[in-house]
Amino acid sequence: MSRIEVGGAGYEVAIGGRIDAALDGSAPSLLLIHGFTGSGADWAQIEPGLASEARTITVDLLGHGRSDSPADAAGPDPARYSIERQAADLAEILARLGAVPAVVAGYSMGARVALRMAVDSPAAVSALILESPSAGIAGTADREARRASDEDLARLVERDGIAAFVDRWEGLPLFASERAMPAEWRARLHAERMSCRPEGLAASLRGAGQGSMEPLHDRLSAVSVATLVIAGGLDAAGATRARAVAAAIPGAEIHVIEGVGHAPHREAPERVLPLMLHAIERNPS
Repeated sequence: MSRIEVGGAGYEVAIGGRIDAALDGSAPSLLLIHGFTGSGADWAQIEPGLASEARTITVDLLGHGRSDSPADAAGPDPARYSIERQAADLAEILARLGAVPAVVAGYSMGARVALRMAVDSPAAVSALILESPSAGIAGTADREARRASDEDLARLVERDGIAAFVDRWEGLPLFASERAMPAEWRARLHAERMSCRPEGLAASLRGAGQGSMEPLHDRLSAVSVATLVIAGGLDAAGATRARAVAAAIPGAEIHVIEGVGHAPHREAPERVLPLMLHAIERNPS
């Protein structure tokens, strides 16, 4: 583990896998970006398999894991947690690590960060792996509705604490299919969510939610790197969004994995790993 400060905020970064091979150019670097309520540990089921082919770089996004939850005297500034700002931060981290360009993989919120990196910092990205991605919410009224919904969740976690928030979060239909995961991994996932800080999640909801990010639908056609999109068949809305993202990126490949929901890499790592390895092998450093 190491700590890298960008723009006054500290990010927790873990590096593994084929470190020497990546440094001499014989293996790619792979940045793994987790989703909301997660951390770099969210990739624990799949990272060992990925590490056989790449230098893996996992980060904790702001407000999550061991990274900072930036705030000043007035409290957290949601703009510091924005998708756009964190995408720029991660591009800077890759540059400092000598990992440019890297294969960039993101799940859910992390996929939105990865997409933004490809749009804003294309020189930092050699290929994309997007799991349950969204390009944002195009309609103004729909964005406002989502922002209001995220504000309700932010107030819930601030008012009632992490336990009440996690109970509501895990009860969402979006995560119903996770109940089929092995008990050991469900317990680890629950503990990871319970370790979150209320102020960090609240600021992330306000700053990095889909209602707050700039929609990218009109800019996806400019993404020129090889792109793999993954979604779960049980997450109907998520699969629809994923198909839309894949259709807008030239040459993107999409796999909808049946029988799993919003987080295929957690629910079916044995089916996701070969897809990710193939994407990495097609895009050597």
